[in-house]
Amino acid sequence: MTPLRPAARRSAAVGLALAACVTATPALAAPAAPPGPDAAPAGTPGLERYYQQRLAWGSCVQGPDDTKGRDLDKAGVQCAGVTVPLDYADPRGRTITVAVSRLRATDTRHRIGAILQNNGGPGGGAVESPPETRAAMKDVGARYDIVGFDPRFVGRSTPLDCGWPVGTAWFSAGADRAGFDRQIALQKGLADKCRAADASVLPHVSTRNTARDMDVIRGALGERKISYLGYSYGTYLGTVYTQMFPGRYDRVVFDGALAPGDYGPRMLTGVLRENERALAGWAAWAAQRHDTYRLGRTRAEVLAAVDLTVAAAARGPLTLGTAPDVFEVDDSQVPTLLFMGLADDTDAARAALGEQVSVLSRAARGEPTRLSPEFAGLLRYGLRGENAASGGVQAAIMCGDVAAPRDPEVYWRDIERVRAAHPLFGPMTHNINPCAFWDRPREEPTRVRRDTPALIVAATGDPRTTYRSSVDLHRQLPSSRLITLEGANRHAIYGLYGNACVDEQVNRYLATGTLPKRDRTCAQQTAD
Repeated sequence: MTPLRPAARRSAAVGLALAACVTATPALAAPAAPPGPDAAPAGTPGLERYYQQRLAWGSCVQGPDDTKGRDLDKAGVQCAGVTVPLDYADPRGRTITVAVSRLRATDTRHRIGAILQNNGGPGGGAVESPPETRAAMKDVGARYDIVGFDPRFVGRSTPLDCGWPVGTAWFSAGADRAGFDRQIALQKGLADKCRAADASVLPHVSTRNTARDMDVIRGALGERKISYLGYSYGTYLGTVYTQMFPGRYDRVVFDGALAPGDYGPRMLTGVLRENERALAGWAAWAAQRHDTYRLGRTRAEVLAAVDLTVAAAARGPLTLGTAPDVFEVDDSQVPTLLFMGLADDTDAARAALGEQVSVLSRAARGEPTRLSPEFAGLLRYGLRGENAASGGVQAAIMCGDVAAPRDPEVYWRDIERVRAAHPLFGPMTHNINPCAFWDRPREEPTRVRRDTPALIVAATGDPRTTYRSSVDLHRQLPSSRLITLEGANRHAIYGLYGNACVDEQVNRYLATGTLPKRDRTCAQQTAD
């Protein structure tokens, strides 16, 4: 899981998923026969009007300052709002709107259908994604209507703004019990703010309800079946959809896949090794550029500089930046900043992290440094909550899916247990979060009971949704195929990482609907 960043694009929105304890059953049911395109699920009278609604497609621009909407219009994308029930058990009650966008197929003679996309998060939107996805799909993109959507309460959909003073809930417990006690107070306060913002909607913010919204979107589009592309948490959402609505999907791609049993409010406890390896890989890269970042000439020296920075932050807040962008960060926040920079091993991403760690290191020596606009924006988002509505929604989805331990001592014992072996990230991955103070979910987590012939893409060093988790999901879905990218410490590959082998495999599947006969392995490409 990655705390959502400001103005997240596809590559930044893929990130943090949580635990829904989905397990495979010994006998998997076969897919059901497809229903009519406007058929509502049996057993809930009143849903037909949602499936049969006519969408008013038009401009994506929502106001004079909506530059993203204008960009979508220029790219030929149309936008609409899909009306869905807040509570699917009461379809005649309150409704909300889910924002959707569509880039229509241009090769209409060979049109395959519509493909729906989710970029992860949870809490990431995809209304802005169709032009990028069309480019990633190359020639086959012209044969699809590419449909993005912002899940309920995300982005352009009916909003939920918890009014958080920070952009994320994912911080470290720090060096001692006093730091952990401050985290208890912070996390309880964040949960209270969401409850105060609109307690009536919180029970309905869940992955299962988002999956129900997806099926309404399918029906409103007039599609008997819909294809799906999901990144990160979006792979869990896609798994939930295929389990709840068998027979209503066509081609399914899961990138950075998450086994349902790994999803939950404490999912980060399973990614320690991968993030430590990613940090070590970055440190070796930074050591080769000591003249730029001044962090050390060996990997060990760079890692020691990181440790010294965190230790300094534990003694007192570090001052970052110069007026007017001045921030103070402590040892609850520095590990989060490091963690956020480790989901991508490209030179550009590593350079951004290098700049940030260099600034932190100089601050630890009492040398405040002018910040880049990108780092300043990240700090304004994460530490001050500017444009941070997504953070509360992210927590609401996770907490609405799976119950978390409510006793703070459970978290404290786990932190102390892992601290010696994992002093940097252990107190963050095992820290308390708002779900400890949330009402229990309305529904039980989804269980994998049906096979799904999906194409799963995974990097062996993925620091967010681990390769182990992708392999586990592949095992639970016997008809699936796994495309492994060897040697990359990267989250989200298809169309984003520039690996021709992965992109060709996915696009061939999207074009033909035929999975590879066997699992495939791709090599990481190196710069010439």
